[in-house]
Amino acid sequence: MDTPIGLLRIVASQDAILCVEPANYLEKKAGQAIEQVPADRIIPNDPSGDLVKACMRELKEYFAGQRQRFDLPLSPEGTSFQQKVWQQLQQIPYGETRSYQQLAEMTGDKNASRAIGLANNCNPILILIPCHRVIGADGSLTGYAAGLAAKKLLLDLEKGGTKK
Repeated sequence: MDTPIGLLRIVASQDAILCVEPANYLEKKAGQAIEQVPADRIIPNDPSGDLVKACMRELKEYFAGQRQRFDLPLSPEGTSFQQKVWQQLQQIPYGETRSYQQLAEMTGDKNASRAIGLANNCNPILILIPCHRVIGADGSLTGYAAGLAAKKLLLDLEKGGTKK
């Protein structure tokens, strides 16, 4: 899907969204070129196609400033600690940010800010699980899979977005 932060790859099962990531993310991680599947390449009669289409619709609404919450079933793969962190990320309100330290406190371990950062970095469902809302303690923007410019764009969008 083409978005203001670049091309995103959306992967779903018939039951849930599994992944929303930059289309070139695997390419960057592997350091080599891989085939990119265009967003409109949904297999006919594949039950996951309906969820991919719904995700694309909700992301378009989000980028248009018309959506603050996503109504899609999510199933990110990760450790129990990562799952706990990703659940807490979903509690950060639209248009607000939290520091890694604050997120550590939200998960019940005030000394876990580094582990929180690693779990945040492993988030497979960008935007829907809003890891972009986590910033440095000093207010600085820190790592984001789609890049810091994308993180800034998302935070700016949420500061001026329309409520719904």
